[in-house]
Amino acid sequence: MEHHVYFWLKEECKNDADCAAFEQGLEELLTIGNIASGTWGKSAATPERPVTDKSFDYALSLKFDNIEQHNLYQDHPEHHVFVDAFKNLWADAKVFDVE
Repeated sequence: MEHHVYFWLKEECKNDADCAAFEQGLEELLTIGNIASGTWGKSAATPERPVTDKSFDYALSLKFDNIEQHNLYQDHPEHHVFVDAFKNLWADAKVFDVE
């Protein structure tokens, strides 16, 4: 299964220091052992199209071997550390899970 999270940062948090800390936090999430694979990135500079939403600042994409591994990730202490450390930076976050 796949777990996709899109983050919209608060305007006052779009500075070099906050972005660097957030990016380091995303990197640390990728080290959680039950993630099969994962990546993060910023909104791509693709051509404008009516169906493309480029309003987000960061996206996280994780793959798990099964939903049980995903559920373990949700309860993993490092996942909670990330959320607690950075939830004050984002204005919004949306999760899209795919089987």
